[in-house]
Amino acid sequence: MSEVGLSHSSDEVGESLWSEGDNKFCEFQEETCKTQEVCKRMEKELKDIGYQSRTYTKVQTLMNHVNEETIKEEHRKQVKKKATGVDGVGKEDYGEKLDKNVKELISNMKKFSYKPLPVRRVYIPKGNGKQRALGIPAYEDKLVQGVMAGLLNEVYEERFLECSYGYRPGRSAHDVVKYINSTIMTKKVSYVLETDIKGFFDNVNHNWLMKFLENDIQDKNFLRYIKRFLIAGVMEEGMRKKSDKGTPQGGLISPVLANVYLHYVLDLWSEKKLKKEVKGEIYYVRYADDELWMFQYEDDAKHVLSMLRQRLEKFGLEVAEEKTRIIPIGRFKGTKDDFDFLGFTFFNTKTRKGKYRLGVRTSKKKLKAKKEVVKAWARTRLTKPIARTMEIVNMALRGHYNYYGISGNFRAIQKFYKYVKYLCYRMLNRRSQKRSMKYDKFLRIWNYYIDKPRLKVDIWNWKLKQV
Repeated sequence: MSEVGLSHSSDEVGESLWSEGDNKFCEFQEETCKTQEVCKRMEKELKDIGYQSRTYTKVQTLMNHVNEETIKEEHRKQVKKKATGVDGVGKEDYGEKLDKNVKELISNMKKFSYKPLPVRRVYIPKGNGKQRALGIPAYEDKLVQGVMAGLLNEVYEERFLECSYGYRPGRSAHDVVKYINSTIMTKKVSYVLETDIKGFFDNVNHNWLMKFLENDIQDKNFLRYIKRFLIAGVMEEGMRKKSDKGTPQGGLISPVLANVYLHYVLDLWSEKKLKKEVKGEIYYVRYADDELWMFQYEDDAKHVLSMLRQRLEKFGLEVAEEKTRIIPIGRFKGTKDDFDFLGFTFFNTKTRKGKYRLGVRTSKKKLKAKKEVVKAWARTRLTKPIARTMEIVNMALRGHYNYYGISGNFRAIQKFYKYVKYLCYRMLNRRSQKRSMKYDKFLRIWNYYIDKPRLKVDIWNWKLKQV
């Protein structure tokens, strides 16, 4: 065949391949720039909402922020291969026709024909032998809730008080532990009121919650959809159950709605009312639905507990009496009493020089529950690859250190480390009828894969934040 018969020369083919690669790269760059541009615009819009919340009594025009761009961004944030709701749709399924699905969703929302599906209820075992109910929303409902939760967070971050820590950006359970430690160590605290709200998330009164939201938000359409999520119901064993109280189980919007409810029921009440009712010093802190009061005098603690029962009853809630008590503790009390909060036990102790110190260690109840979980998990790994098993163990131990590795708690995390080490050695020796692994070989494997226990959070060297 002559050169004239060739359709493309080698140079032309190479040029074509390069051009195709350049086009794909340009398309990728264009898509990336577009995403960054959308994110910047959304960030500016959220800041505008925060400014509006700081400046005005009520925030308006929130619903227009639930649009195609924000829904797509929320879709991008979702984790793949998550459990699905009653619709059976996951991220991959929804993403196959993303543009079409999102356009249809926004169109339905504008016509008010969009109605959230009931959440699928599942149960997981708790450490005490009981089961915890969890709700899995439909995927599309999860996207709408995620966007609306972001908007609510911007509205209320400007309104929530310093005493509130749970489900808020830049705040963690460790901040609460620091606050409790510093308050009892430096203030006139001799008594602690430890309380628990009975089934809080299942008993939130819808009417009161909507009144609280209406006090801060003027967008009726936005509130209308929140109400629809509240009454969407639960699907359990093929039966739909109505929900006339409580927040959407497992919903992305539930944490901020819970914070709004307790902001009005407890936080403002504690700040504006209780401080005028007591004779001595009083300090209050809340993480989600767990709250703690610290007092100078026992009579004040008893008086507040009596008022608390009445306060919660007014808003459809109830004190869990079996988990409520007044504990003498602090540098003015040489007692051996202790109390649990957020998975930690707080107790009186002394430094090596004999000075008072508030001790903080892993709660025995939480530690026992975690050991049971590890033991049950180890039984499932008898035939699994050793390398992958050790990697999972190391990730779990890292998570344990990250939460429980606080100042003064090294002995407790080291005990858990040794327990898991012993359990893994025993598990590996059960992989056959005979003893299959000598200890020195196990140690080489263990030391190669597993990190040593380390303290991660300093709760002592900090400045007390005023609450």
